[in-house]
Amino acid sequence: MIDDVELAIKPEYLVTEKTVRKLCPEFLSEHDKKIVEEVSENGKSEEGENGIAPSNIKLKGQNKKRPPPMKFSMEERICPTLVNVAENEPVKECSFGDKCSYKHDLAAFMSQRKPDIMPDGCYTYRTLGRCSRGVSCLFGSEHLTDEGRNKLNPNPTDPNSSTYSNFLSKDLQKTLRKKQYDFKPSQTIVESNKNVKKKETRVDEPEAKKICLETTGPITNEDMIALKPEEKKKIDWAGKLYLAPLTTVGNLPFRRMCKTLGVDITCGEMAMGDSIVDGGQHEWALVRRHSSEDLYGVQICGSNPYILSKCGQLLQEQTDIDFIDLNLGCPIDGVYSKGAGSGLMQRRNPLEQSIRSLSQLLDIPFTVKMRTGVYGNQPIAHQLVKQCHEWGVSMVTVHGRSREQRYTKLSDWDYITKCVQAADPMPLFGNGDILSFEDYEAHVASSGVAGVMIGRGALIKPWIFTEIKERRHWDISSSERFQYMRNFANYGLEHWGSDSQGVERTRRFLLEWQSFAHRYVPVALLERPPQRINQRPAHYIGRDDMETLLASPNCADWLRVCEMLLGPAPAGFHFLPKHKANSWK
Repeated sequence: MIDDVELAIKPEYLVTEKTVRKLCPEFLSEHDKKIVEEVSENGKSEEGENGIAPSNIKLKGQNKKRPPPMKFSMEERICPTLVNVAENEPVKECSFGDKCSYKHDLAAFMSQRKPDIMPDGCYTYRTLGRCSRGVSCLFGSEHLTDEGRNKLNPNPTDPNSSTYSNFLSKDLQKTLRKKQYDFKPSQTIVESNKNVKKKETRVDEPEAKKICLETTGPITNEDMIALKPEEKKKIDWAGKLYLAPLTTVGNLPFRRMCKTLGVDITCGEMAMGDSIVDGGQHEWALVRRHSSEDLYGVQICGSNPYILSKCGQLLQEQTDIDFIDLNLGCPIDGVYSKGAGSGLMQRRNPLEQSIRSLSQLLDIPFTVKMRTGVYGNQPIAHQLVKQCHEWGVSMVTVHGRSREQRYTKLSDWDYITKCVQAADPMPLFGNGDILSFEDYEAHVASSGVAGVMIGRGALIKPWIFTEIKERRHWDISSSERFQYMRNFANYGLEHWGSDSQGVERTRRFLLEWQSFAHRYVPVALLERPPQRINQRPAHYIGRDDMETLLASPNCADWLRVCEMLLGPAPAGFHFLPKHKANSWK
């Protein structure tokens, strides 16, 4: 296990009086509620005014199958046909007629409309000139007429600030769902690679394997490459800062905010290849790109070369992306058990066929992200990175932990160095435990990596990219941190919408981010900066009330921060934190 070394806080900020942690029952999973009930019945805890004071309660949290924070009924919403009707524009009739489940009485909807949830007005209307959520916007008083028509802003502050790409059109979705898309190029390449005979030759080291290719007639797999290596598009990876493709928290608004703070490469959240090929709306939403993402890739996950090559062909032909990344690191049980993610690392034949097929099929760079291996005592990444180069990969990222270790060990940068040497001359990125420019410079100098991917460090403090490029510890103020949260909220409202669903989705993802952001300790409060990722501070207060609030590990305080930006949470909103510690206050 990682030793949580206590972070030295300056004495004047430490809370010296004895404090008792209280449990917040409203933020417990059903599993943990049963544990608390059992402990309470046995007399091992005492009820407190603010919850339960534990003596020996071990909680697990709920990292998967978490319920959605909010459920919405279609009957409560206005029909999409009526949502965004501009002034002096005729109202269209709903094509579903009486079968439509939404409301259609615009006058009645306006008469029952509640006041704006925040006094600041609509960010999208002020910035872009028109709010796409129209009459359903919860900030919409300034852009709605009494009749519920949507006004245009004649003087938007930045009308060209947002352009999105990589939408799934209705026609494409229909073609995919009816299995009518032409995947012949990918199928041909996969079949050709499958038919190439392979012979394994053992060498002195039992861990090493050399794959020799024999010809099938006059053709080898090298002959199947669609483009010569020099004809493919190239990316200069050297020295780049790469924001990891983070599931849930690596969403478009968060990536957009990181772009303003200096990150070079962004990548969409892991998308399942079969859902992309089937035209799944949810999975295609992960592919969407903001105009500020000038070097942008999509990460795909799958268990066999057929689905992965189809996914690669489809994304190359239908989206605007700079590279495609294959996920070989996902440790989630549901993904691993299907032979995808880190499970694909040990399945050499489908892995090789998948990588060879995608490398031959794509004319954009193809990259791979992997862990050290499945088991902590059996690292295999140093073997795979060498083979990835032979199979046509442009760049590999190695996360310095195994699937078994998850985040219970510090990232092994000595092993990443070994992988760099094995990958040469292919560029290799390192990933793990970078939380300061000092961490970055030390790891780059010692390992020789071409660049660095940053995940949790960016969630704890997104300005890490600025710190690295400017080689400084940024003593960021609480007002500056809160402003970045405001920026995220605004980007979320623009991306997900400013109606009830969009606001609560933004609230949910802001809470997810805060589950990491509260771990940041301001530089001026530290006895010996910088903070390391495995260090946990004693109970402390900040330099002002906002700094203290932002440091709270309690989910109830995160909700307070959200309400400052998005208004009060509606009745029925319930956010279950991923980590057990966040149910305490």
